[in-house]
Amino acid sequence: MRTNVGLWWLLSGFFFVVAVVYTGWSIIAHEGDVVHRIEWVGTVALLFTSFMGVLIAFYVSRVHKAQGGDLPEDTLTADIDDGDPEMGEFSPWSWWPLVLAFSAALGMIGLAVGAWLMPIGIAVFVVAIVGWVYEYYRGYFAR
Repeated sequence: MRTNVGLWWLLSGFFFVVAVVYTGWSIIAHEGDVVHRIEWVGTVALLFTSFMGVLIAFYVSRVHKAQGGDLPEDTLTADIDDGDPEMGEFSPWSWWPLVLAFSAALGMIGLAVGAWLMPIGIAVFVVAIVGWVYEYYRGYFAR
């Protein structure tokens, strides 16, 4: 985790330096007053990329501080079993994620092609969510 924090701070610093160099180069390369010589799209994009790196670095550093120590994957002497927690219960036989993906595809096609497909995608989405949530309450796997 400590390495990730360092990498994100390094990336945010790199993008800030690149933004400064990019803006300076743009001012030098063009003629006119300073405001019209700056290429604003690239400058703003690089500054925002640096800002997003700062946000991620700050978040990861706070998570590292809150976890109270190094994770097993951060120590060199850890075994594979040390970082193998129970991740939850998954249904490898379930078809509902495919139906859910189909509903998302219908929704995106509805945005691109025509609004008449959007209600169909929403209806399929509702059916898929209800089916996926309640799949353990019926059939062979009822509890």
